[in-house]
Amino acid sequence: MSKRSGRAAAETPCRVTVCRGCCCGDPAKVPGVDHNGQIPRLRAALAGAAPVRASECLDVCDQANVVVVQPSAAGRAAGGRPVWLGLVNDDDALADIVSWIRAGGPGIAEPPGVLDLYAITVSRRVREGLEG
Repeated sequence: MSKRSGRAAAETPCRVTVCRGCCCGDPAKVPGVDHNGQIPRLRAALAGAAPVRASECLDVCDQANVVVVQPSAAGRAAGGRPVWLGLVNDDDALADIVSWIRAGGPGIAEPPGVLDLYAITVSRRVREGLEG
């Protein structure tokens, strides 16, 4: 590995995946939420700090809307693992996610305590599907 590629890996930021499958992002499933605005707001708030991508169904439909925060390379080296958050249906939750990622995210910074209420556990099959 060259010094440049090693340095680039060490600088890899957190990544955010927002489910937009069969239930997440569906106003019929979760009314009263600006589903179409969630991803653009996250992208704007995390510009330069973390990429945000939409994913097809992450297979935890009962937890719509689902957001997964994957640690940066430094966060993973410090023991951080992807954090799955469910029922992310308000701007306050998005703001807490943004502030946590800007502080370093999984493995680097403690999440705001309120995010514990959003944390979900998913099956290994589902986890590996996103990480693979």
